[in-house]
Amino acid sequence: MKTILEICREVADLAAVKRPNDLFNGSGQQDSIFLSVAKSSLDSLLRYGDWQELTKETWFQTVAGKKQYRISEIVPDFYCLLPCTIYIKDSHECIIGAVTSLQWMKEKYFCDGGTDIKFKIQNGCFVFLSEPPCNMKIVFQYRSNNIVWDFNTFEEKNVLSANTDVPIFDEYVVKLDILWRWLKRNGLDYSEEYNEYLRELKKRFGTELAPKDICLAQNINTEEGVIINAVKVS
Repeated sequence: MKTILEICREVADLAAVKRPNDLFNGSGQQDSIFLSVAKSSLDSLLRYGDWQELTKETWFQTVAGKKQYRISEIVPDFYCLLPCTIYIKDSHECIIGAVTSLQWMKEKYFCDGGTDIKFKIQNGCFVFLSEPPCNMKIVFQYRSNNIVWDFNTFEEKNVLSANTDVPIFDEYVVKLDILWRWLKRNGLDYSEEYNEYLRELKKRFGTELAPKDICLAQNINTEEGVIINAVKVS
C-alpha cells in the first residue's frame, strides 16, 4: 500500500531524476509535472474499464407519480451504469430493460410499450418510459468515479488532493503509467516503457474478468479442450 507521493518517488528513481518533495505545495517544476501526470494516469485508468475495485451495487425506491430519478442523488460517486445489472428486487427479481434512443421514440409514440418496465439514462437521470409502480425497489451495479482513498480515514475520493492519497488501482500499473507519461512530458523516448505498461495493464485487468465455467470432461468426438479465460487449452 503506497501513497501517490511514494509511487512518484519510485518513478523518479527509475527516471534518474530528483525525487518530488511535495506534489501539492512544492515550488519546483518537477513536482508540478509529477502531479500532472499522476492525475492523468488515474483519470485514464478510471476510463479504461469496469475494474472490480470500482464496481459497486446500490438501490433506490420508486415514488408515486415520478418517472425521473436523478442518479447523483442516489449515488454521488456514479460514473457509468454496468450493462444488464438493473433488477426489480421482489419475489421474482425481474430485470428492467434499457432502451436505445430509437427504441425509446418508437415505443413512446408508436407503440403501447407493453407491460415491461423500460428506461433510459438522460441528463444524469433514470427516465422511465412509463410511470413505474410505487415503492418498487430497483437495484443496479455501477462503476464508481473514485480513484483514490485517504490514507488516514480510508474514505474513497474522486479527486487526487493529498500526498498521502492511495490509488485504488494496482500500484505497479500506476507506477508504469506515470513513468511513460513523465518521459513523454519531458520529451524523452517512452516507447519501451509504454509497451510494458500496456502489457501489465491488460494482464491486471484480465485477471479481474470473471472466467468461464471450466468443463473438465472433454468430448472425445471434438477437438475442443478446456476453455479458460476464452483461451482453448487442449
